[in-house]
Amino acid sequence: MDLELVKRVGIAAAYRGGGVLRSYFGGSLEVNKKGAIDLVTQADIGSEKLIIETIRATFPNHSILAEESGLKEGAGDYQWIIDPLDGTTNFAHQLGLFSVSIGFALNSDIVAGIVLNPVSEELFTAVTGKGAELNGRPISVSDTATISESLLVTGFPYNLKEIFPSLLARFSNCLKASQGVRRLGSAALDLCFMACGRFDGFWEQNLNPWDTAAGMLIAKEAGAMVTDFSNKPFTVDKKEILATNGKIHKEMLSLLEAKKDSE
Repeated sequence: MDLELVKRVGIAAAYRGGGVLRSYFGGSLEVNKKGAIDLVTQADIGSEKLIIETIRATFPNHSILAEESGLKEGAGDYQWIIDPLDGTTNFAHQLGLFSVSIGFALNSDIVAGIVLNPVSEELFTAVTGKGAELNGRPISVSDTATISESLLVTGFPYNLKEIFPSLLARFSNCLKASQGVRRLGSAALDLCFMACGRFDGFWEQNLNPWDTAAGMLIAKEAGAMVTDFSNKPFTVDKKEILATNGKIHKEMLSLLEAKKDSE
């Protein structure tokens, strides 16, 4: 498989989907609910439609897993994993922190990733073994050596109430130990911002494959260490992800044990 062709098609698809998002952003928007706080808009659906059309034009037989339309089986071991609008709540509230996220898997391994913020026009890309880029320039993780000097980022899942005790314990531990914790509302951007050194570590739980597929590879290709909370290699079917610059990974694992400290 020509991964450079995959990357080019993925970029074209991301820009087409991003164009839909820009056309709706800031205007009148019909917002529906998939769950209590899980939103979907016509922008999500329109973006996904154009992304899939663009991919199908070159790779008509590939499998596609997309957030809104689910799994479309294809031939062979190739699969595109798509989030047409990662950060729908931000988008619906006219906050410009959202993205198009497109990952490509070969035999279940993510080998290409594209994340586009249509507002800032920042395009993050990676191909396995080739490094990660932001708008065509190489990026790498930070060299921050300790948690106390680190700026961290996390997210909260839609089933917040079900895991609130462990989530709160982890958040509290990390907030107390670090320079600060941010919550942006787009896991794909969180991973990309960690990949280019804006954040030193990222953790989240109860995510879906389309939330992490592209960003995870971009982070790894930028030099990040990416595992689950038990320090086992991360795969997109897992519900826990920890991505750091590597230097703070051991400390982060300790903080994420979800045990409240004695204070």
